[in-house]
Amino acid sequence: MKFDIVSFGSAIIDTFVNTEIGEKNHFFRYPAGSKILIRYLKFDVGGGGTNTAVAFSRFGLKTGCICNVGADENGNRILDLLKKENVMFLGKIDKSGMTGYSVILDSKGGERTILTYKGVNNNITLNEVNLGLETKWLYYSSLLEKSFATQKKLAEIMHKKGTKIAFNPSSYIIQKLDFLPILKICEVLIVNKEEAIMICKRFKKRRWNLLKSLNKLGPKIVLITDKDNPAVCFDGKNKYSIKPHKNIKVVERTGAGDAFASGFVAGQIAGFSIQKSLELALKESESVIQYFGAKNKLLKTNIKK
Repeated sequence: MKFDIVSFGSAIIDTFVNTEIGEKNHFFRYPAGSKILIRYLKFDVGGGGTNTAVAFSRFGLKTGCICNVGADENGNRILDLLKKENVMFLGKIDKSGMTGYSVILDSKGGERTILTYKGVNNNITLNEVNLGLETKWLYYSSLLEKSFATQKKLAEIMHKKGTKIAFNPSSYIIQKLDFLPILKICEVLIVNKEEAIMICKRFKKRRWNLLKSLNKLGPKIVLITDKDNPAVCFDGKNKYSIKPHKNIKVVERTGAGDAFASGFVAGQIAGFSIQKSLELALKESESVIQYFGAKNKLLKTNIKK
């Protein structure tokens, strides 16, 4: 089967917990030794790999997902979700450990802290990936250990075949791991402003010109998000930007970054201009943040018409 895009990233179960405790000075304060009532408790399938894969599929793209799940109930739930969303599972049911799991602590003010157990997500080796894979694009969200090493090797193999690579690295990868080989060959780099500064600091690039500095490291297109401030993009020649709408009621931000990134990349796959891709990205992310869960309100529209 030939794919428009294959997403390679994590698959986890998200547990949303709200105790109505507000944040103070960027911290949540839970008194030690106390018992705190939970206002609501919700469960959903999450992880950068499945979030973006479902987004791409709902845009009408032929989509695969490379991720590992455990041989457990949570793993079955993830596999059922991918099947329901017409995403081909290209990973492995790993009996050596548990499916990934996250606890998302939502605050009274709309911010959240995520506690993540990676489980079997980081166990993917190159010999478990179909190297005969045919896809126009690969989308990488952050994985560590064996899985990150596999992403690096697969990127090199697929790039030589003409596959375009979109890369959304985490702060841990940026600070600790050797990700420059992926940067050099990726088509689109998606990071937030803090991550962009981290990359420039690590490679001693000018931090007052983030877009151009990152572009010189290899990515053909650099996209930087900045929460409620305009997202900016650079293709080596021109700068583009888009400003979030102020009248959007934010219910939960989990998955907003994945939604924005997948909307932009989907636009590029469909042949949209950069500005139109940014518009699609914003529409996708603003739909997600108005509801709970990273996938529940992803757009359903065929952009390949």
